[in-house]
Amino acid sequence: MDLNERKLGILKAVIDDYIMTGLPIGSRTISKKHGIELSSATIRNEMSDLEELGFLEQPHTSAGRIPSHRAYRFYVDRLMKVVKLNAAEATRIKGYFEEKMAEIEQVMERAAQVLSDTTHHISMVLRPQLKKSMIKRIQMVKITEHKAILLLVTTAGLVKDTVISVPGGITPDYMEMLSNLLTDNLAGKTLEEAEIDLECCLKENASANSEFAADILNAIETSVEPHGRRGIVLGGTQNVIDYPEYMSVEKAKKFISVLETKDMLYDMMKKATNLEFSVTIGQENDASELFDMSVVTATYKIGGKTLGSFGVIGPTRMDYAKVVSILGHVSSSLNSILLNFIELDDD
Repeated sequence: MDLNERKLGILKAVIDDYIMTGLPIGSRTISKKHGIELSSATIRNEMSDLEELGFLEQPHTSAGRIPSHRAYRFYVDRLMKVVKLNAAEATRIKGYFEEKMAEIEQVMERAAQVLSDTTHHISMVLRPQLKKSMIKRIQMVKITEHKAILLLVTTAGLVKDTVISVPGGITPDYMEMLSNLLTDNLAGKTLEEAEIDLECCLKENASANSEFAADILNAIETSVEPHGRRGIVLGGTQNVIDYPEYMSVEKAKKFISVLETKDMLYDMMKKATNLEFSVTIGQENDASELFDMSVVTATYKIGGKTLGSFGVIGPTRMDYAKVVSILGHVSSSLNSILLNFIELDDD
């Protein structure tokens, strides 16, 4: 429903004030702080209309109004103006990534830290979904009579230390031959694209050792796409105690259980990888534990290909414009850093 300019101005003022204070907003506050040249009585009438339209709520009879989840959605879609971070804020974020990092895992952990520190919300970073990255080499190295390490080099870095069982009779020369064959057949393809070819190649060239072929296939699939708690990095989980929305012990316990298991968050962030930016508010979230929260996500790329997502969970009254701006800056930083990993690996 379209709102006239007067209602839009009052609604934006209520949302802006509530985001800042967390306190119900009255008509006198609006008239004094926001330069709206209307009497308190007129503002009060407009706020009553906005309440009837479902944009405002009155928690207590004598209290002011607070925005509804519908209001936040309208604000994000129609009223929010994302501005660039100032120089000091951009420099602060850059500082988190200036220390040399040897592994992509360190980059993911640093990204979670900068997000939680700068937004004061709970951060989530999905580890690279390597099935979407391109294969450069597959190498198997025998380490004992019955064990070998499978190394998978991709455009997103090195997946290593995946131990596979080696049946009797498998020689190092045979493993080298099989490694070269797999590399020749699969290099340049994504792991997603190569799944069928990988299985066919192993069946054709390791048919006499079907159990060994199955172990190789399983090792590659499980090592490149960690699921659930292994697939996501969290930061700032202690920030939940600062949210008035979670003053209730029972509500806090339920939410903390979501953070501890991580499985639901992993599924949510994996879905978010399909969208460059996303904002889900209150009951738009699938899980009831997040009905009082909002989730804002963005994606990161390696070599121009989207491989993962990151974002924050916070109260529905979060400063959406600031959060989106921070996520955009972190996305650019991550993309540059991860591109360096590829260039270093190519060298």
